[in-house]
Amino acid sequence: MLKLGCLIDRLGSHIVSVSCQSSEGLNNVNRVSSQALAYTVRESYLCGPVQRRNPAGICAAGVATYGENAVEYESHAQAAEDKVGVLLLNLGGPDTLHDVQPFLFNLFADPDIIRLPRLFRFLQWPLAKLISVAQALKTALEAKNLPVNVYVGMRYWYPFTEEAVQQIKRDRITRLVVLPLYPQFSISTTGSSIRVLQNIFREDAYLSRLPVSIIRSWYQREGYVNSMADLIQKELGKFQKPEEVMIFFSAHGVPVSYVEKAGDPYRDQMEECIYLIMQRLKDRGINNDHTLAYQSRVGPVKWLKPYTDEVLVELGQKGVKSLLAIPVSFVSEHIETLEEIDMEYKELALESGIENWGRVPALNCTPSFITDLADAVIEALPSALAMSAPKNISQEDDHNPVRYAIKMFFGSILAFVLFFSPRMINAFRNQLF
Repeated sequence: MLKLGCLIDRLGSHIVSVSCQSSEGLNNVNRVSSQALAYTVRESYLCGPVQRRNPAGICAAGVATYGENAVEYESHAQAAEDKVGVLLLNLGGPDTLHDVQPFLFNLFADPDIIRLPRLFRFLQWPLAKLISVAQALKTALEAKNLPVNVYVGMRYWYPFTEEAVQQIKRDRITRLVVLPLYPQFSISTTGSSIRVLQNIFREDAYLSRLPVSIIRSWYQREGYVNSMADLIQKELGKFQKPEEVMIFFSAHGVPVSYVEKAGDPYRDQMEECIYLIMQRLKDRGINNDHTLAYQSRVGPVKWLKPYTDEVLVELGQKGVKSLLAIPVSFVSEHIETLEEIDMEYKELALESGIENWGRVPALNCTPSFITDLADAVIEALPSALAMSAPKNISQEDDHNPVRYAIKMFFGSILAFVLFFSPRMINAFRNQLF
């Protein structure tokens, strides 16, 4: 049974209720009211560009210009007058089978996503888990003397980003931190959400003046690294011979063209993330072999390698008998951890000769993880500025009717084909029956 880690009845005065009832792993979530959303925008890298292979380079601060660990938010005149909001961003996913077709249309009509025809599986049915994280983060910030409104904004499904923008105006938020729930930055996830926010804010007089800070990535934060190491160490202890276990990191893939042509930092950040986690484990005397692979590829284009399914077969052929899978790019449980890793890849691994299988759970509401996210929010607040960004090529394309029509046309075709594909039908049949 899929458990809702931090079941809540209310999020501030906005969330009505959340429950998790299905042994098949489906969340039955009461819809968040229209008052459950808001946010803001300013680009702010954590620790700046990736610094490769720097054992001491774990960034303790949320923004490069503020290097000290923030423990409490000190109350002062301006802070007392501020009404602070925190926006958690994610992709979203369909609630029912009937929602799949309009969700896919929304997904593939996005010019930042149209090249990712399987990304619709990324974080399906995530709302209950996301609300759990939102409530935990709100509690952690209040414990650090920073009362906040925490909002949830989905890119492709309810509650939509556009709804959140209207709510932030109604709530009269005066300072906002945007926190995408993706540890590593990619133009297909965090980048796409930021682009939408920039477009909305630019067209609104109130929002364009709102001080905003965006935490673009946080994979290198000490709290995140420690939390991942803690979970791995705990799961290793469940094996009969922990020292013989292969530590297997599986991350969501992106097409190679994103990295090589569009300059996506995702691969570099992912490799740096794995390095930092393994360094922390070595500090604890854990020296297991490890590897990184990428899952969820689709279509004829070249995706980041090595591929998860191929590596699992190779490891089995090489005589690896014990393996611990780690969903490194996912912070909450969803269909790509519960179905793709726990079912498809586990079955493949066992068929390939691996005898002992384990899987590290997603971070969800792990206290050390939530506390570190709270610190990241506090550290980001001083850098909040009104958003001002020039149009870029991608944004100009939106105003070109011919290019927009082409994107919508091919996006609709992709959505239609994928919706009626045998794999899609089987996936939903497995979930529903």
